[in-house]
Amino acid sequence: MSVLRSIFAAFAMFSTFPAPKVKWNRENLRWMLCAFPLVGAAVGLLCWGWAVVAECLHLPALLRGAGLTLIPVLSTGGVHLDGYADTWDALASCAPPEKKREILADPRLGAFAAIHLCGWFVMDFALWTALPRYEAVPVLLSFCLSRVLSGLAIAAFPLAKDTGLAHTFAQAADKRAVRRFLIVLSALLTVGLCLWGWKGAAMAAAALGTFVYYRRMARTQFGGLSGDLAGWFLQTAELWMLGALVFSQYVEGIL
Repeated sequence: MSVLRSIFAAFAMFSTFPAPKVKWNRENLRWMLCAFPLVGAAVGLLCWGWAVVAECLHLPALLRGAGLTLIPVLSTGGVHLDGYADTWDALASCAPPEKKREILADPRLGAFAAIHLCGWFVMDFALWTALPRYEAVPVLLSFCLSRVLSGLAIAAFPLAKDTGLAHTFAQAADKRAVRRFLIVLSALLTVGLCLWGWKGAAMAAAALGTFVYYRRMARTQFGGLSGDLAGWFLQTAELWMLGALVFSQYVEGIL
């Protein structure tokens, strides 16, 4: 039952999907990071459904792209984009790690956050619109892989502070078991993408490359991981994976 409650907690925290309410305690959060990829699977299924509807109705590429841009944002409530914006505000300050952590805690939206948010939406919309054809399997796997790696980072990376959501989730998790599970799952998803051909391999490489950079950036720029940085990673990894898919499809078309 604790696994089921952890799944409910993951959907309640990281999505806008209806989910039964559970108590916010250590037992119910123990496996939440392992359940996090299920949210990605649900988002991927929604995107696939919209892509099918757009194809059946012969909708313009702009409408298909708009839907594929908005579905992940609306189905997660923008929780990860909030961290993405806060992180860019802090990074743009060029301040010491202590000051960057203060900026992360500031609820106000700064100029650099707004600029990078606009840039993210423009790029995401452009990539979805430019995508020659929607490939449901690698896209769904990409939404899962970004969340597997995000959960793995929380369970494995040093934390910047002893407070906040990332600390709460890390403390509640059975870290050794969660790390093992997520490492195996990340390997399986990577293999699954690679089995899709070189396009899937390019997407996996984009995610893993972002993950390696993320670890270094969190340590050197902020002194450790936080919930906002986790949001930055997820949005950045998904954007790069989508870019890899678009690029590889265009190269495939040329060849």
